[in-house]
Amino acid sequence: MGSVAVIRERLEGLLGVDDPEERFTDLYDRHYRNVLGYTLLRAERDVAEDVASETFIVAWRRLSDVPEAALPWLLGVARNLLAKQRDSRHRRQALVDRIVALSSQRDMETWDVAEHVIDREQALAALSALREKDVEAMVFATWYGLTPEEAAMAMGCSVRTYNVRLHRARKRLDQALRVETTFARAVPQGRPARRIA
Repeated sequence: MGSVAVIRERLEGLLGVDDPEERFTDLYDRHYRNVLGYTLLRAERDVAEDVASETFIVAWRRLSDVPEAALPWLLGVARNLLAKQRDSRHRRQALVDRIVALSSQRDMETWDVAEHVIDREQALAALSALREKDVEAMVFATWYGLTPEEAAMAMGCSVRTYNVRLHRARKRLDQALRVETTFARAVPQGRPARRIA
């Protein structure tokens, strides 16, 4: 550290000046490479970079909690974030394993890619027909696996309001899927579908 920086640091300490942006920038400059190195040892590159970035987002939000010896604190945050990533991957793998376990050999033999493409297209069309808040409520619950409390916090509403939104969103999706399925069955094969909105 240069002599000017040492003098400046001492003056700021004496005067009680602590600019959060400068403190964070210094924290980032000093420790990002170490945090990234730590995460790279424990995860694939894209996950490691995301976790390292998220570590500094946490540091920015909790800047007043970051101790003077910041690196151990940052590594602890990174470690916790990596654990959450692993838990999330394990949950996804467990879901895949359950689906495979529930699929019979007959299911595998009769699996038709075309049917699944049509089902996917119908599902996407049904989802696109929903309001943004409906999709958001379902995504928080199903894709991110958030609890109602966490999803409500993310949406900025009460848990009760979130639960009502999720219930209504699921009902709307069910109705939209029925419409899409009915429409898909009504369209003759070989002719392009035209829908009047």
